[in-house]
Amino acid sequence: MKVLILGAGKVGGSLATALVNNNYDVSIVDQNINLLSELEEKLDIMTVNGHAAHKVSIKKAGADEDTIVIAVTSSDEVNLIACQLAKKEFNVKKTICRLTEKSYTDNLNVFGEDAIDVAINPENEVKEHLKELIMHPGTMQIEKFADGKVSLVSVKASKKGKLVDRELRYIKDDMPNIDAFVAAIYRKGNPFIPAGDTIIEKNDELYFISTEKDIDKIVDEFRDPAESYSRIMIVGGGKIGFSLAKELENELKIKIIDSNKDKCSQLSKDLDKTIVLHGSAIDETLLKNENISNIDVFCAVTDDDETNMMSCMLAKKIGGSVKTLAILNNPSYIGLVPGFVDNYIAPFRLTVSSVLQDLRESDVKQDVILKMDSGAEAIEGVVHNNEFTEKLFGKSLDEVPLPEGASIGAVVRHGELLIPKSDESLNINDHLIIFLQNKEVMPEVVKLFKSK
Repeated sequence: MKVLILGAGKVGGSLATALVNNNYDVSIVDQNINLLSELEEKLDIMTVNGHAAHKVSIKKAGADEDTIVIAVTSSDEVNLIACQLAKKEFNVKKTICRLTEKSYTDNLNVFGEDAIDVAINPENEVKEHLKELIMHPGTMQIEKFADGKVSLVSVKASKKGKLVDRELRYIKDDMPNIDAFVAAIYRKGNPFIPAGDTIIEKNDELYFISTEKDIDKIVDEFRDPAESYSRIMIVGGGKIGFSLAKELENELKIKIIDSNKDKCSQLSKDLDKTIVLHGSAIDETLLKNENISNIDVFCAVTDDDETNMMSCMLAKKIGGSVKTLAILNNPSYIGLVPGFVDNYIAPFRLTVSSVLQDLRESDVKQDVILKMDSGAEAIEGVVHNNEFTEKLFGKSLDEVPLPEGASIGAVVRHGELLIPKSDESLNINDHLIIFLQNKEVMPEVVKLFKSK
């Protein structure tokens, strides 16, 4: 499949890498020759030095009716014009447009019927993920499926967890009225699909599936239940920092730091209960004066990875038990995280996930990359009657042929969550949420979701 990426910045570069690794035929357009040269050195792609919204650039990149265009420059306006041009002049197969302004995403038809097939908003995705992690203490990752009805949650087992040093099957004894399914466990970096007699060990990273209302009860099985958050300090008053503070300020005590005086003035006007601080997050005196030791979560969300990492390190140094959460745009920094950043959000992972689900030719509703390094993914797909499934309907879910390293974590039927059991049968139009240990098994899994 041919994919044309418009914009070779952090988002576009990450997309190019991921799509090449998924065997897509990728070309990319940007005005920055240095960014293009860097991508050419490490990837087998075609690059075009030019403006993303100019017809000549899109033509040089080989756009045609078999091409999917992904416009991810830093300008909403450029992305909109580029998608309009690609559809009108080159009749491309699909357009995916990065938009940060809600006023644009709410009025896509204004820009032409079918000019923009899919709008993505990486900043909003990041904000939502940060909010989920703050509202559910102890979680490492939360992904939503089935229009929010189902959550896939990652939690690291601590020595005080009820199930630590016990068999996994006892989770039902502890919570008889709650449905939960542990789809996978990462132990010392190695994933495996657990059984009922699997003994949970300290520092195991577990991925479980449940409903939103049961997340905290299940997390308490694996960690210290005394942990809770009420005081949050946010570093960075940009779109992500502002929107995060705005959504949390009525439920939690929020402080936000930014080094730009004018931005602080605007934040003070736009936020109701949040305390706005003008200064540097790597100013030790400022953090001490603001009682960093009493802060529960220190959340660094500037657009500069170095600032985010350094401020988290300083917060850890003088704040003791404060939990640190950061945005990291540069994949190369991820290996440096352990020690002073307790958890992080990688915007490129969220963007790549959003795009991949829109590139699948099967009926995949959602495709989430869980770990960029190992290739672990979780997908939600709709089962149709096709040559691979026609003999499976009415049979037990245990009889659904899945490759090694793939497991059904949940079934959503008529909007209701069903935890997979041996006596549960497969029905047409079932939504299956499947955990995959690596992306190599994806082609076998998506056969279940082909419409023909």
